[in-house]
Amino acid sequence: MKFNLPRNSLFSMLLRSPWWVSVAIAAVLGLVAAALLPEAFRVVGSVSGFPFLVIAAMAAQRQWRLPSAARVQQTQAAVSVLAWPAFQALLTKSFQRNGFEVLPSPRGDAVDLVLQRQGRRKLVSARRWKTARLGVEPLRALQAARQADDTSADLPQAVCICLAGATDNALDYARTHAIALWGASELAVVLRGMPLPPTPPALPAR
Repeated sequence: MKFNLPRNSLFSMLLRSPWWVSVAIAAVLGLVAAALLPEAFRVVGSVSGFPFLVIAAMAAQRQWRLPSAARVQQTQAAVSVLAWPAFQALLTKSFQRNGFEVLPSPRGDAVDLVLQRQGRRKLVSARRWKTARLGVEPLRALQAARQADDTSADLPQAVCICLAGATDNALDYARTHAIALWGASELAVVLRGMPLPPTPPALPAR
């Protein structure tokens, strides 16, 4: 069973924060306990920060796996100059490397890649990855394709790749229907270790 924690819960916020924030909280709790509690309770109080050390370890593990800012920027620059067939081939190779079976899409323009692994399916809309600001209509088409997919009992996951972000209406729609929006940061994770095409040099300023 998968639990979805509220985004604004303390646990969720600390997981998104630098790992040392949780370590600092644990240290402060230990110092306060040592200074204020009666001697008989100081040992118990000093370990009250242990859950925050666990959170720190989890946050550090997550953050260690994240690509650097330079890699994210490099990924965005590289895929922004690709034509669709080349970008589709790069995504396909990356998903296959990560253990997905990439199937042909029967849903026309709404879905570009159908991923399957261990009986679970994921529908990916990627053709508009260079759109200036993603609107809500492609997401509605993706959701309709998702609901029409009757190959399993569970509703397949849905992903839409949009490097330049989405409009407010599109963001609301994606949140309501649990559609994942992938930008450059998420692409950098997916394409980790993949050779990226060279980017053209920047034109000199005049």
